[in-house]
Amino acid sequence: MKLLNSRQGIRQQIRLARQALSVEMQTQASLLLVDQLKQIPAVKNAKSIAIYHANDGELNTTPFIHWCWQQKIQTYLPVLHPFNKGQLLFLHYCASTIMTHNKYGILEPKLDVRHVCPLRNLDIIFTPLVAFDETGARLGMGGGYYDRTLANLYSTTPAIMGLAHDCQKVTTVPIEVWDVPLPHIVTPSKHYQFC
Repeated sequence: MKLLNSRQGIRQQIRLARQALSVEMQTQASLLLVDQLKQIPAVKNAKSIAIYHANDGELNTTPFIHWCWQQKIQTYLPVLHPFNKGQLLFLHYCASTIMTHNKYGILEPKLDVRHVCPLRNLDIIFTPLVAFDETGARLGMGGGYYDRTLANLYSTTPAIMGLAHDCQKVTTVPIEVWDVPLPHIVTPSKHYQFC
């Protein structure tokens, strides 16, 4: 598929490609993702991770979340920060968590400060993305939430890993100065390491 060179053009074409995946393909991809992730030492040794619920054709993370629960790995989901515009908080997530839709229509835990996990207490943050390339450059949905949130990290903890369908890999992602590259991206078929 010939991709447009602009960020918006790539975003549009890759979103359409992942939305076109059949239910069977999505299900298979989500199960293969679990197989890939549980082979990564950092994942096997993690005590707490931040992840997200799939939206807009993103790779379904639910089977992996269930695997984490079975392994007693604490899971946290992103919540739009109520005061710091453009930032994310991560709240504890379990089967009984009360969920609500945010302004984008994405499910997130109902805000309760007692369930917020500071970034430094997470072992891994899994990020969604629209497209990525061989350098680890990541193109998100355009809101900049993860870029702003991750820009505040000054250490190697937590580890940052992007999750994507194989069809989301492109030749080159046009980057901006605020883009935070990813040291790891995991697809159903491969674990890319850029560090």
